[in-house]
Amino acid sequence: MRLTLAPDDLLRDASYRRLWMSVLTSSFGSQIMILGLRITAAVLLRASPTQMGILTAMESLPFVLLSLPSGVWLDRVRKLPVVIAGEIALALAAASVPLAWWTGIASIDWLFAVAFLVGLVNTTAGSASQIVLTQIAGRERLIEANAKNALANSGADVAGPGIAGALIRVVGAPVALLFTALLLLLSALILSRIRIDEEPAHGSGQFWPDLKSGLGFVRGRRILLLLGGFVAAWQFFYNAAAVVTILFATRTLRLSGQDVGLAYVFLGLGTVLASLTGEAIGRRIGPGSCLTVGFGLCAASWLMLAAAPANLLGDGLFACSLTLFGFGALLIFINFIALRQSVTPAAMLGRMTSTMRWLILIPAIPGALLGGWLGEHGGLRASLGFAGVGAALLTLVAWRNMALRAVRALPGTEINGGTR
Repeated sequence: MRLTLAPDDLLRDASYRRLWMSVLTSSFGSQIMILGLRITAAVLLRASPTQMGILTAMESLPFVLLSLPSGVWLDRVRKLPVVIAGEIALALAAASVPLAWWTGIASIDWLFAVAFLVGLVNTTAGSASQIVLTQIAGRERLIEANAKNALANSGADVAGPGIAGALIRVVGAPVALLFTALLLLLSALILSRIRIDEEPAHGSGQFWPDLKSGLGFVRGRRILLLLGGFVAAWQFFYNAAAVVTILFATRTLRLSGQDVGLAYVFLGLGTVLASLTGEAIGRRIGPGSCLTVGFGLCAASWLMLAAAPANLLGDGLFACSLTLFGFGALLIFINFIALRQSVTPAAMLGRMTSTMRWLILIPAIPGALLGGWLGEHGGLRASLGFAGVGAALLTLVAWRNMALRAVRALPGTEINGGTR
């Protein structure tokens, strides 16, 4: 049977179709890059839990340092060229790891520098890409567009880790990153064919007044503060768990780098399920409740992994925990991104996006460092258990918050601080 698109499907729009293809291509590269960097650190460089915490923290540090000024800058420039430049910069960062390995200068400090560069690009190009999605899809179709983008990510999440595992097995983790660089360059080429009409210059033209206006906009919208607070808390617990997940898999469950890559296919299955059902779940129970369900699924994932025994059953629980996490995390971000973009006028999108990312990623650094410290001094299970219990308490608080549960649909830009 031939697969056909509905007459009003977003994929019929040429610009969105190119954007979707870029997301798919870039996501494959990102999957290989994430596993390649972490397996290089954990297996080849024998990084300690504390060093893994620092590696994760280095990716978040640029958000804390530069996210607010980058938002002011983004509202003054065209966003699509920023995204293209970001893809090229990430390709160069990925290619630097095998080059350093071949020349004998690779070290954990080199990976720290690469992680910082990745975070720097994501601080600017990552925010710009969310604005480009709004420009192409339109505000009224943001949940659909985010869900379709999530489906592209999910396809990469399913196949990417398996490909990464095979590449790591054949050529090693550092060399596998060359394939990442090629995919990111291809993504940049696809993006270069998109045409968007936009007026880049907004604001007063003065840096500090524009920065303060972005902060004031977020502070004046109750729904943005509510979303930011809950997702920031989730980021704290997520990073505490993320820094030890691969260490737990390779050192407690004794999985090889290839086995870890294959296991991460199950994370992709979870994101596929969420991308296919997330829009329908959001319509049925509302975006606010979707966030709460996502928190609960992540909590269950980390608690399950903390209790996994070092045997075949533990390997199966590792796969199940990745599936739960993939489903839960995607439910959170499909609705979180759509909600915050739906209440923001075009002239403020850059500053709002960067301000919100700054707010939610401030806790990522202490979360990563605490997770690494707990893993080194209390054991890897302690970090996972801490994240799971913390996320479970967050779920309870979110469920009891009537303002969050009352968000049943996407509000519009006319919503102000007094109504939401």
